[in-house]
Amino acid sequence: MAKKEISYSEAITELENILKEFENGEPDIDNLSEKVKRVSVLINLCKKKLKHTENEVQKILDNIETE
Repeated sequence: MAKKEISYSEAITELENILKEFENGEPDIDNLSEKVKRVSVLINLCKKKLKHTENEVQKILDNIETE
């Protein structure tokens, strides 16, 4: 079964939670690399979603201008 991609807001919430963990004390060294990998995945997902949204909005605006 394919894993459902999380939403932008879910990714931001998860990023905020990881950041809070880091701010509240030293991160667990045993899990640090896992957390950093997860942050990387989440940031890339957010960037992808933002770029997609930007492209869609630009298409809509271009369409308005040509009408």
